[in-house]
Amino acid sequence: MAAIPPAVPPQPGGPGPRQPVHAAIGLGANLGDAQGRIRDALALIDALPATRLVAASRLWRSAPVEANGPDFHNAVAIVETRLDAFALLDALRLIEAGAGRERPYRNAPRTLDLDLLLYGDGRIDAPPRLVVPHPRMAERAFVLRPLLEVAPDATIPGIGPAADRVGALAGQRAEPTS
Repeated sequence: MAAIPPAVPPQPGGPGPRQPVHAAIGLGANLGDAQGRIRDALALIDALPATRLVAASRLWRSAPVEANGPDFHNAVAIVETRLDAFALLDALRLIEAGAGRERPYRNAPRTLDLDLLLYGDGRIDAPPRLVVPHPRMAERAFVLRPLLEVAPDATIPGIGPAADRVGALAGQRAEPTS
């Protein structure tokens, strides 16, 4: 994937960007048919209005980080979208809900987790609803390894090249499953 084009600054409830923006989405699950749910979610993401799936990593398996439960299956997708970041996040939340996602407590085991990791080269600080880049992405091997698989030149705004961060995460298990 080429460099992620600049983001058009999104406004909550405002119109989407005029030009397409590449966004990175993290996918994860550790309950039920986790691999199947991630594959289904990729198809649903590709079907979103004004959005197309550009690339998807292989599935990766990782131990829970700051969480309990079985191992996670993870992937990263790159999409091209005309949706603003808030509309894209809302669409991702609807896909999670359709997969039975519940949020009983922070880092609970989940049927599906979809995180907006990057939105162009933009930075969005609208907590608790949305923070981009995702606040902990540079600390998670299960995010960076699949991200680098589909976007080897990815840069995390305010942090730098993702490839420069992955070496520090060597102690975190994240291995491809497919």
